Amino acid sequence: DELMTDSMAVKRVEVAVVTFGPVEVLAEFQTPDRFTPPTLASRGDTPMGAAIEQAISMLRARKDQYRQNGIEYYRPWIFLITDGAPTDSWTKAAAQVREGEENRAFQFFAVGVEGANFDILRQIATREPLKLSGMRFRDLFSWLSKSLGSVAKSQMGEKVTMENPVVPGGWASVG
Repeated sequence: DELMTDSMAVKRVEVAVVTFGPVEVLAEFQTPDRFTPPTLASRGDTPMGAAIEQAISMLRARKDQYRQNGIEYYRPWIFLITDGAPTDSWTKAAAQVREGEENRAFQFFAVGVEGANFDILRQIATREPLKLSGMRFRDLFSWLSKSLGSVAKSQMGEKVTMENPVVPGGWASVG
């Protein structure tokens, strides 16, 4: 809803959703005006490594489409939200995250809710994973929308300063 209030973000932001348990693409890349948030539910295993690899693969394919059509794009974000720990091998995914961050192919953010294994998230992500304060999903997605809106309004390659979610009263703490 918040992305829809920003006309530039509606044109420049795309959203996709990949779940894990099992790994499933619930939404292919699409603009906010076409996106309907799916209802998510926890379902057993947590093949997090496979889900991260799927997301990175989707992102590569999307960027290839943009390049083939001569379309410039901002550095994309992968946003992982979990309440558990991987039940599959995640080391290959972690290596792909490190490589993608080093090559500035994308930015990877990990957010854990109650029950998340922050020791493993620290090994997967290159930046410190964040812990959602309580059940403040609305605040998290509001921050995400505002941040993406700021990026969408920037010039290609321009550094964008985002609001720090780890402040007193913020939606997150360090995991």
